[in-house]
Amino acid sequence: MRKLLVLLSFLFTITSISQELNCTVNVIAQQTGNENNVVFKTLERQLTEFINNTQWTDKGFKAQERINCSMVINVKDYNNDSFSATIQVSSSRPIFNSTYSSPVYNFNDKNFNFQYLEFQNLVYNPIQFESNLMSVLSFHVFMILGIDADTFELNGGDEYFKQAQTIASYSQQLNGQGWKLEDGLQSRFALIDNMLSPLYKEFRSSMYNYHRNGLDLMSDDTKEAKVKITNVFTDLQQIHRRRPNSFLMRVFFDAKSDEILDIFSGGPTVNIAETKNILNQIAPIHSQKWRKIKF
Repeated sequence: MRKLLVLLSFLFTITSISQELNCTVNVIAQQTGNENNVVFKTLERQLTEFINNTQWTDKGFKAQERINCSMVINVKDYNNDSFSATIQVSSSRPIFNSTYSSPVYNFNDKNFNFQYLEFQNLVYNPIQFESNLMSVLSFHVFMILGIDADTFELNGGDEYFKQAQTIASYSQQLNGQGWKLEDGLQSRFALIDNMLSPLYKEFRSSMYNYHRNGLDLMSDDTKEAKVKITNVFTDLQQIHRRRPNSFLMRVFFDAKSDEILDIFSGGPTVNIAETKNILNQIAPIHSQKWRKIKF
């Protein structure tokens, strides 16, 4: 009996401290002209193990609760231990009472330069700069955690976004791009600065309402869920009026445009004439998709 209790306690501990992410990492090096170099496969394997095996929070995640995400690193050039690359980061979130996973984060980080020696030790330090490789990866990990949490609880991602901001702050000592105000309106600095700014507060509440009060209710009342989702676009319109063509609006629709088209292309119909007008106003780059929506 005692052995059984010890075993159950051990299994519970494993379950309660299970890592948070189920991340697929791909390193593509075709542009280097030497994509068969073993260093790229080693990098891919090490980063996969690092991201998936690191305990990023003090929260307990069950195996089925791990967040599905991916990071695609496109190496453009390298010289010895110096790499010039981009990284495409995406994540999804399961929808209640369905087999569908909704895309929630889709960010193309074009400024990803780092140093890497094959088999080097990869260490994340929450309060101190280690390397640009670690900073960029951990920054996006906390963006994934924060956005995911926001879809389940109103402003639930606060602690994760604040950690992403901490990483951005201590990484500014580096000459690498993406960490500073002067690095442009679509940088990592701009992303986390906007995410925590009151000017864009509707973005985070919209992420919650879209998923928790919209998609999660689809199995119970599809028509009502669609109406709740149309209300989200009215909220996002407030951001557009204050900051037309804002970066966060692009982040939202880069992840959601195809899904929005699917939502309103079948099932119970709702009157979305005004919604289409709002979508064309706040996300004109996707106007071809909005034209396909029938009502």
